[in-house]
Amino acid sequence: MLPKAHKLASPAQFRRTMAARTRAGSRTLVVHVAARTELAFSGGPRFGLIVSKAVGNAVTRHSVSRKLRHVVAAGVDTLARDTDVVVRALPPAAAASSAELARDYAQALAAALKKLRAKGK
Repeated sequence: MLPKAHKLASPAQFRRTMAARTRAGSRTLVVHVAARTELAFSGGPRFGLIVSKAVGNAVTRHSVSRKLRHVVAAGVDTLARDTDVVVRALPPAAAASSAELARDYAQALAAALKKLRAKGK
């Protein structure tokens, strides 16, 4: 489970992160990344998960959510404190193992962060 300081809490925060248009995808998920611009913020990087009904029934969605929470929690210390990340699961995520999700997340996050740095220059 992610601590409260590492969670996107409101729909507005999800929208702002996704509206930044800095994203990268893989077969199983899409990662949206945005840098916060507030002058003062607490906590570290914040994460949000989107696992829609397109992924599967409730049991499948919860299973995918649990796997993604563990994958995201493992990488909290690797991101800058001002980073917001939204991970959107795609239908193939239902059949993916935790290792596959971790690999896809790492690749998509690296690509999205590279795009974010390029935008900042």
